[in-house]
Amino acid sequence: MSLTRGDDADTLLPDAVADHWLWRHAPARLRPFVQLARLDRPVGWWLLLLPCWEGSALASASLREAPNLWHLTLFFIGAVVMRGAGSTYNDYVDREIDAKVERTRGRPLASGRVSPRAAIWFIVAQCLIGLWVLLSVNGLTIALGFASPLIVLLYPFAKRFTSWPQAILGTAFAYGALLGWTSRTGALEAPALLLYLAAILWTIGYDTIYALQDLRDDAIAGVRSTARLFGENVQLAVGGLYTGSVISAALAVHLAGGGVFAWLGVVAYAAHLAWQTSRTREDVAPPTALRLFRSNRDAGLLLFAGFFLQSLARLM
Repeated sequence: MSLTRGDDADTLLPDAVADHWLWRHAPARLRPFVQLARLDRPVGWWLLLLPCWEGSALASASLREAPNLWHLTLFFIGAVVMRGAGSTYNDYVDREIDAKVERTRGRPLASGRVSPRAAIWFIVAQCLIGLWVLLSVNGLTIALGFASPLIVLLYPFAKRFTSWPQAILGTAFAYGALLGWTSRTGALEAPALLLYLAAILWTIGYDTIYALQDLRDDAIAGVRSTARLFGENVQLAVGGLYTGSVISAALAVHLAGGGVFAWLGVVAYAAHLAWQTSRTREDVAPPTALRLFRSNRDAGLLLFAGFFLQSLARLM
């Protein structure tokens, strides 16, 4: 394993945060692994983390208990390493396809800067940290957690046989809504299932926006996506997915006991998704599509903040 020759411009990926502190300070030999784990693209672990935090905070509000800061910390660690493991696995499976797509051909495996064997060991190391996090919660959450890798293993192959790979990604990225809830309550209940559905629909929507960057190259490489499937109707489709997400989140809040702050979180979340939808087009410029995709961190934080504040309010 070695870096390709050249300066940072040769190895910095187009959708990375160019001035990210970890990229600036990481030794050159470790930079390909920073890219494999997507540590230079933090929005990914945020999007994996937020359903976990939302499930935990909504459960705390329902139980009239303070937010469990230890659980929130564990979910943060778990989201970072498991997103890294999943991304490394995805790049391992897709290394030949990635080499054909302009945006991804510079990835460490596709460009040969990391060997397949080194990538496998990197996956194992990250999964061991994730296992430690999972074993720190209750039995039901552990059992549910062991089921989630099955979805992750399927995802990289989905684009080869279905136009809905975003739906497979959604079931994986949204899974934390179930784990966040059960880690607090020890039971799998209707609000958790509705919040999971909300996060699935949200994920399909924002990953469709993300896929708009690659429409031309995906068509050449034969890669399927909802962005290609929806075509000129992509704005309507994303709007429908986001509407379903908001309705599901609202039902989850209702069944969890409501509350002013929880409802304000839903309203803010809905407003943000409406703003995204208004700017979504089939021919949207790739930088705009990336900016809209990244803004989903803020959408998720708005929903979480409402649940978090509601759990604090019910202590009074």
